Amino acid sequence: MKFVLEVTVDEGATAGDRAGELGRILRYWGGNLGHYALEPGDGSAVYDSGYREVGEWRIVAS
Repeated sequence: MKFVLEVTVDEGATAGDRAGELGRILRYWGGNLGHYALEPGDGSAVYDSGYREVGEWRIVAS
């Protein structure tokens, strides 16, 4: 299986802001791993700290 994470970062933000936001997204997602079977077809929207949808993650067959 393959894990795919696609996130659009704010192009107007500084590099530090983008890195901080992406780190927050990864920590949040990692903390929720136990809620998913992690099988092909699983996935969810990804939200930034302002609760705006900025991407998605999904599990696909490799």
